[in-house]
Parts: sequence; C-alpha cells; structure tokens
Amino acid sequence: VDMADVQACGRVDQWVRKQPGATPFHLTAWSRAVARGCGQRAHYLVADALDGQIMGVLPLTEVRSPLFGNALASSGFAVGGGLLLADLSAQGSLLDAAIALARKLGCPTLELRGGALPHDWHIDETTYLGFARDLTKDGDAELLAIPRKQRAEVRKGLGNGLDVSIGNDDAALAAHYSVYSESVRNLGTPVFPRDLFKAVIDEFGPEADILTVSREGQMLASVLSLYFNGTVMPYWGGGTAEARSARANDLMYFALMNHARDIKGCTRFDFGRSKAGTGPAAFKKNWGFEGTPLSYAKLALDGSAPRDINPMSARYRLQVSLWQKLPLAIANRLGPLIARGLG
Repeated sequence: VDMADVQACGRVDQWVRKQPGATPFHLTAWSRAVARGCGQRAHYLVADALDGQIMGVLPLTEVRSPLFGNALASSGFAVGGGLLLADLSAQGSLLDAAIALARKLGCPTLELRGGALPHDWHIDETTYLGFARDLTKDGDAELLAIPRKQRAEVRKGLGNGLDVSIGNDDAALAAHYSVYSESVRNLGTPVFPRDLFKAVIDEFGPEADILTVSREGQMLASVLSLYFNGTVMPYWGGGTAEARSARANDLMYFALMNHARDIKGCTRFDFGRSKAGTGPAAFKKNWGFEGTPLSYAKLALDGSAPRDINPMSARYRLQVSLWQKLPLAIANRLGPLIARGLG
C-alpha cells in the first residue's frame, strides 16, 4: 500500500474495521504515525483475491537500530497488529512476501505480534499477558466492579482533591510527556520520541486523547489512550513519584473508564499488556482483570537468535539500573535516540 495514497489507505482501513480480530495497530494511521514519529519506514502488505476482495493484511515497520539490530516488525511500537486474515489461504502469500521484503531490506529478524502465527517460527506464549474486560453500565457499577482493596484506593483518589483534564492539544501533549518521561526513566527504560505521541494524536484524531490528573497545577499522572471498535486502550500511561501517595494513577484509570463509556461510547476496557510476574501485571489483577497469555512469533532469517529488546532480560540488567539514576533532563535527551530503535 502506498501510505501517501488516501484512497488506498481508506480502502484498507474500512476492511480492517470490519474484522473481528482487528486492533488499532492494523490501521494505516498507526503505520504512518510510527514512520513520522520515529523515522522508521512503514511497509503495508495486502493480499487481494482475484475478484479484488481483501483477504488479509500485514502492517510492517522497518526498524533499524545500531544497538538492537534491524528487524521487520508487525506492528512496530505496538503490542499487536500481526497477520489479520479473512481467509487462512492468504497467510502463506503474506508471509512469503514479508520474508522476501525482509531479505531485500537487510532485516535479519521478522516479528509478528499476535494474529495468525506460523507454527514453524519461534513462538513466545509466556512473556506477556493481556488484560481486558467489559465496562459496566455506569460509574457506580464500575466502582463496585473493582475488587474491594483496589476500590478503597480509588476512593482515596476521589477524595484527594485531584483534577482530571482530557484533551489532545499541545498543552495535553506537553503534560503527558512530562509525566510519562519521568515514569519510564524511573523504570529504567528510555522514553520514546515526543514526535511519536504527537503523530499518533494527529493521525488518530478523535480516536485518541490524553487524560491527565493533577493537583494544584502539578501534573501527577497521564495516559494517552486509543479508541477502536468500542474498546478503549490506555496505551502510554505513567505517574510521577508523587502520584502514588495521591492515588493519582488509581483515579486516572477509573476516570478513563467513565470517560470511555459515557463520552466515547465504549463497552470494553483493554488494560494492555504486561510482562508476567511483574508489578504492572499485579496492579491490573488488583483491578479485577484476568491475564490472558499473548502469543508472538519471531523468525531469524540468518539462523541466529532473534533480537532481544526485553528490558527484563539479564543482558540489560546493568543498563536499566544505570538509566534509573540518570538526571531526567539527560534521560529525555538520550532516550528518544535509543527508543526509536526498539520498535
């Protein structure tokens, strides 16, 4: 697909929105946002039947990094977005085309995140869990649906004099980046380029926004969410060091649930993925979400081990520890140069 061809992209997006296994990462908007925000080239493969009907799609991001190597990922910087098929007969054609493209581009690794996975690739079904459930009928029912201990934390947040704002303008983006960059630095990982968040907001329009929690003008927690086919996905969220005592993160997600249902018309809340056995996974379980294993696949075309970008890997333990100690200004300057190659 020519990503600059509005008509061609519209045709693909219209088909994607009708598929039961589709995610926002299958939309051409995601591919364009990643290309624009991280400088990593987008490739979008479509399998057409002889009668012109779309049979399957595979969005790909050409990720290049001197630190982590080169890869062709579906989808880049996403937790999903792998093969999306209307008919399994299209799987082979799309995979063959992807492998040929990877060889042509000099990308030794192919990565598929979810979707129809080839059985003969390296499959990972243990690293990540996905968390999602239906929203309730109103705010009162939503509060009661949260397990008792976590409900108490939300109630504390509601009583702490916190302010909630929602928008997608430059002020909202600035507030989000300030909070999010501090949050990921504290976790020991580099922050994505500011341009990526801007590009996602621009490309998705009303299907993306930012909810920020503050107190007396101080930003405490913020999340950039995507809205797709009746589901809200809080995708990039975090809080400052002061957010925990103020219960700002707890209020943030509860407020997002109500906003998504009452304003956006959503019926489902996708809490996103977390690594099994981690604090974020436990946090989501405390909210009453059950973790479901996510399946990813990798293929190393040169016979070597597939690239490893998991920050919990033993090979990155020292780097994570050192990154947590960096002054925020330095982390924010260096982080985007590194993170744009993670994909």
